[in-house]
Amino acid sequence: MAKRTTVRLPPEVMARAKRKAAAEGRTVASLIEDGILRVLDDDRKAARPSKRLRLPVSRASGGLLPGIDLTRYSDYLEAEDRDNAERLRKAFK
Repeated sequence: MAKRTTVRLPPEVMARAKRKAAAEGRTVASLIEDGILRVLDDDRKAARPSKRLRLPVSRASGGLLPGIDLTRYSDYLEAEDRDNAERLRKAFK
């Protein structure tokens, strides 16, 4: 069963709606209903991606560099310092 409600529209919007409904041989209520359904369908389509996203996944096998023990933070800092020093040497060659 259809439910009644009041919709407040600016006069110019209501006039356009009445003209369009008359031109199509339908009621303003059916025009409003179609508009609401269209908005609801657009929301549903936007919430669901149209196709599945493929995210890049690294296939690299890794692990810690030889000689690094994560339980000793100083090992990590030394390795980082060596890497930075190497980058600087290459940059200034």
